[in-house]
Amino acid sequence: MNAPDEPVQLGLAHFLTQADALALFLLIVLLAMSVITWYLIASKAIANWRMRKSARVFLENFWNAPGLEPVAEHLRTAGVHDPFSNLTEYGLNAADQYRNKTGQRLIESGSADEFLTRALRRAIDQDTARLEYGHTMLASIASSAPFIGLFGTVWGIYHALVNIGMSGSGSLDQVAGPVGEALIMTALGLAVAIPAVLAYNFFNRSNRMVLNELDGFAHDLFAFMSTGVRAQEQGAKPDPAARSA
Repeated sequence: MNAPDEPVQLGLAHFLTQADALALFLLIVLLAMSVITWYLIASKAIANWRMRKSARVFLENFWNAPGLEPVAEHLRTAGVHDPFSNLTEYGLNAADQYRNKTGQRLIESGSADEFLTRALRRAIDQDTARLEYGHTMLASIASSAPFIGLFGTVWGIYHALVNIGMSGSGSLDQVAGPVGEALIMTALGLAVAIPAVLAYNFFNRSNRMVLNELDGFAHDLFAFMSTGVRAQEQGAKPDPAARSA
């Protein structure tokens, strides 16, 4: 006497064994998205922590320095590791270039204030691009992963209904099991998208705070440096009263 057939254990393992080439491809895509998401989360979290630590050290040295020359010496010895030190280095280099200008290049046109403004703007643009590294990928994964999972679910339901129709049995247990398995793809898509959404929003807010602080620091730095450059220009000019005496 034959033993009765054991019920099929439905779940992720059974779904993987029954998945066709397209379903496996979608699973690989979701897995790659998940790996990229967690890599960006880990790498950007570490980079932001190091950047903020370096920025605190630099700003403490900057505001306690007696002048810009000690700040320049600190940059030469410690290097540039955050947006604030990078902005300061750009400003100091721009001041040196303006003092040594030949007047034969387009980049040297304009007043000292305009020259410094262009240099600081370039530095802020570079820092903004560095801070936003990976944001496009996180946003793309967050928006596309649910739809990839949904497409996998629709494809799984289609195959399940085709198989049920070919078997000629339309009982509830024959329908609910395969359709429930197909919903695994939607769950996987959401599991990939949710961390990407949260990470994107967190890093976006963190970058806005850094850029707001950087914008305020740029105004202070511009005031210090433009005043110093104008003072050096006035000191280099001959005194009209001395010539007439």
